[in-house]
Amino acid sequence: MALEVLTKEDLQEFKTELLEDIKNLFHIRTTEQKLWLRSAEVKELLKISSGTLQNLRINGTLRYSRVGGTLYYNYQDIEKLLQSEK
Repeated sequence: MALEVLTKEDLQEFKTELLEDIKNLFHIRTTEQKLWLRSAEVKELLKISSGTLQNLRINGTLRYSRVGGTLYYNYQDIEKLLQSEK
């Protein structure tokens, strides 16, 4: 059984390549349309109040993710909501 030793330089190179690949994936998506929107952007897009947005979250109409103290909404979920209202 052959052993292969990984050095710190190998791990650093792997990290650099991985981060570059991740950046490229996000760049492709953000050039098409912003993938995640904050509450203020959603309120402006849907032309609704903070209370209405909160009701959409509470009754499960609009999914969200919380990162720290900030709520994020998936743009595709908002598109689906708009299509269902038509």
